[in-house]
Amino acid sequence: MKKLINDPQAVVTESIEGFGAAHADLVEVHPDPLFITRRDAPVQGKVGLVSGGGSGHEPLHAGFVGRGMLDAAVPGAVFTSPTPDQIIPATLAVNGGAGVLHIVKNYTGDVLNFETAAEMAQAEGVEVRSVLINDDVAVEDSLYTAGRRGVGGTVLVERIAGAAAERGDSLDGVTGIAQRVNDNVRSMGVALSACTVPHAGVPSFDLTEEEIEIGIGIHGEPGRHKIAMENADGITDRLLEPILADLKATDGDRVLLFVNGMGGTPASELYIVYRRARQVLAERGISVERSLVGNYITALEMQGASISVLKLDDEMVELWDTPVWTPALRWGV
Repeated sequence: MKKLINDPQAVVTESIEGFGAAHADLVEVHPDPLFITRRDAPVQGKVGLVSGGGSGHEPLHAGFVGRGMLDAAVPGAVFTSPTPDQIIPATLAVNGGAGVLHIVKNYTGDVLNFETAAEMAQAEGVEVRSVLINDDVAVEDSLYTAGRRGVGGTVLVERIAGAAAERGDSLDGVTGIAQRVNDNVRSMGVALSACTVPHAGVPSFDLTEEEIEIGIGIHGEPGRHKIAMENADGITDRLLEPILADLKATDGDRVLLFVNGMGGTPASELYIVYRRARQVLAERGISVERSLVGNYITALEMQGASISVLKLDDEMVELWDTPVWTPALRWGV
């Protein structure tokens, strides 16, 4: 195992320390218990947005803390849920009097710990709602979930719900738009190689040079099946077909197309995937109105990519285009 680390047990704390120093104009790191807030939190009268999960998916979630997205992010150990002891103070820290929305990926530990934290925060007088992200069409159940996993769609929910909160929408309104995005986004991923969790020291699953894994999750868990390596267009078609079928996408739909890198894939390859996905959508009469390409929700150094397709409406487009200013996503400011 070759990694730019010191102690495998100190990866998260040292990484967050560096992150906080690099982006001190945007965020504040709270070390004990560990969570990150936007520098101006709490914003009075604004719904606070909190998300989190295991580390190893950077820039998710800490990289999306700032104007137009999250108010706080709670990082757990690598691929391990944060604890209620972290989530509760993060929730209280961003409460500006309008309530707090928890955006939770559908993994068992995340769900249980965010539920516990929400109950405790409500006992402190904070109104808390939750939206569960479950956009992955690859599997219904895995080692980590009951039901579909939350993957690339999480970024889109955080961005659009964050914009609604920045606009001044109520807690009901922000929760509603977050749920609407989740209901209209589907994702699927592929791995060309496995990732290595620092404290484990070995790859999370086995792939030969001639194999790829279709339908992988973001924690290194295997997907639907292994197949022989194909070219980029063939792989893209395999990912996009179940997405569009599950989404019931039809001629005339307007969509946001998100091609995400899993951490070890160069941008040049992601754009080849995007090129083919856009061709397929055009052939079906589906209009790509907004796009996002890059490494936004990763699995350490895994080689691979995921595709997310979000059915858009006018309000989603309007919110997507509003200013956002975070360490990892920024425009319009």
